[in-house]
Amino acid sequence: MKLKKMLLYAIVATAFAGCNQPIKTIYLDEMDLSKMEIDWGENQINKSVDGNPLSIGGERFERGVGTHAESKILVNLHGKGKAFFAKAGLDDESGDLASVEFFVMGDGKILWQSGLMKNGDPPKNVEVALDGIQKMALYVSDGGDYIHYDHADWANAYIEFYGEKPVPIEPVEHETYILTPPVPKTPRINYPRVYGAGRDKPVIFRIPASGERPLKFSASGLSKGLTLDATTGIITGKVAHPGSFDIRVTAENDNGKDTQDIRIHIGHKLALTPPMGWNSWNCWGLSVTQDQVKAAADAFVNSGLADHGWAFINIDDGWEAAERTNAGELLSNEKFPDMKALADHVHAQGLKLGIYSSPGTETCGGYLGSWEHELQDARTWASWGIDYLKYDWCSYGKIATDRSLEELQKPYRIMRKCLDIVDRDIIYSLCQYGMGDVSVWGEEVGGNLWRTTGDITDSWSSMAGIGFSQNKNSPFAKPGSWNDPDMLVVGQVGWGPDLRKTKLTPDEQYTHISLWSMLAAPLLIGCDLSQLDDFTLSLLTNDEVIAVNQDPMGMQATKVFQTDETQGWKKELLDGSIAIGLFYTGKASPEEAIIWDGEIKTKTISVSWDAFGISGKQKVRDLWRQKDLGIFEDSFESSVNYHGVVLLRFFPE
Repeated sequence: MKLKKMLLYAIVATAFAGCNQPIKTIYLDEMDLSKMEIDWGENQINKSVDGNPLSIGGERFERGVGTHAESKILVNLHGKGKAFFAKAGLDDESGDLASVEFFVMGDGKILWQSGLMKNGDPPKNVEVALDGIQKMALYVSDGGDYIHYDHADWANAYIEFYGEKPVPIEPVEHETYILTPPVPKTPRINYPRVYGAGRDKPVIFRIPASGERPLKFSASGLSKGLTLDATTGIITGKVAHPGSFDIRVTAENDNGKDTQDIRIHIGHKLALTPPMGWNSWNCWGLSVTQDQVKAAADAFVNSGLADHGWAFINIDDGWEAAERTNAGELLSNEKFPDMKALADHVHAQGLKLGIYSSPGTETCGGYLGSWEHELQDARTWASWGIDYLKYDWCSYGKIATDRSLEELQKPYRIMRKCLDIVDRDIIYSLCQYGMGDVSVWGEEVGGNLWRTTGDITDSWSSMAGIGFSQNKNSPFAKPGSWNDPDMLVVGQVGWGPDLRKTKLTPDEQYTHISLWSMLAAPLLIGCDLSQLDDFTLSLLTNDEVIAVNQDPMGMQATKVFQTDETQGWKKELLDGSIAIGLFYTGKASPEEAIIWDGEIKTKTISVSWDAFGISGKQKVRDLWRQKDLGIFEDSFESSVNYHGVVLLRFFPE
């Protein structure tokens, strides 16, 4: 009894000691916001995310933090917090599509939530008791409808505390893990194994073959006009007569050899499988230079990416000169002193060079567009040796009389006619963010691929919101015609000269590559290839995953089931097998959005034969691990990491 009284006295004394300490205040804008995660842009102190004065529902605020959904910060209160106060709402600069919900959480539980908020709503008053709470989280969700213009403000936000000062907690760093087995020393001819070119147009095809170098290449069945370099495996030349033919290609070294058929289609569509390559935008933005593009091409060869089918080196915005010549010719700026020499360098390695323009007077970055110079520009690009054009709507919106279907299609039809005139194959990428259901008519206006969404960012909300919304576009994908959900956001990205590691967790990156492969989407790497780490390289060189993307049948996956937490997708392949992706997407809840302890959650997901249209015995193979899992009948199940994937291939027995 005496011991119990002593313990009770100690507890009461400690409580009174805390109460007797002076209450202090720290504002959110005084804290280290580098630890505050954000899905778009940069957090701003005492300003909106766009750098304007803080304003919610017409009410102005001098202090606070401007952020963008989804946004989160975890704060260590050390058990010394008293209360949190703020005014929360969408900044008045937000668009009409904006909607968010604010949450204050403590030790994994919701302490306060705003309910769904729209642009123009008055600020919500936040008053939350923090007594006894060790960790507090401030979270802004996207309101369940993706992050369109979700500019959110925590205005006049501060914490009352006593004792030790609250400090933000570093976001959990998820450990990377490599599933792709090492590339064997024996030769292996990878994908793509089908290639399209125009009649009498230059052919450049680097046989995608891995294995210990040097490799020796040989081929039988080469059409007249084509030659094979036995050392590099690069096929070049021109073919005068239309038709399709198979080339039997062999790659060998001291460890063995591999022989496969490569099918060449002459006079048919280009991009018979989704283009695989690199684009400068997600890393370099408008700061891109010729040296950086040249380095990307060299990295394709030196890293081995070219051995796995990666072929396009695409320059995005920022290469154009400020003025045309007196004759109206478009020039490159001082960052690109010699486009022809750059193209020659890229082609010598069996790769292809892409470029960027807009049908308007200006590009998105304010450089010269192709308005009223379409044929002249197409001829310029062909003379340089350009193989791919990304044509971005941008300022054409100021020229268009309306947003009718006819007006949306008009500039793309014009450029298609110009590309058909020039003496070079140029793959045509329509970039207009999915307006007017472009998937339905993209092929009709001559596109080889077309963007179906706005720009992607390196966040789960952006990547998953884009990728898992592509089901409606599935009927319109086929060889030569691809839905484009935008570029890959793995590795070192930054959209400008200052790069950083992608915000996607390792599991989210596996989901990203798996989903884009299932969608038969163009695969355009967006990172700095000079900083390619082993994990990122392993994501991009798994030939069994790439084979799903590059399957010659060209079918896009369809969604088979969706629950609050999981999704299952199915893609039929040319050999009669089926690729299946099982995804643990997670609930759209604050409890799962905040990682409190670093533990990775898992969920068991099942494949029902009836649901997926499967019958009989099936050999199931794990594509990331390149490992057979056994023979199954009626059903299969697997444990899947949070925001992760299990990518499978089912072969009938």
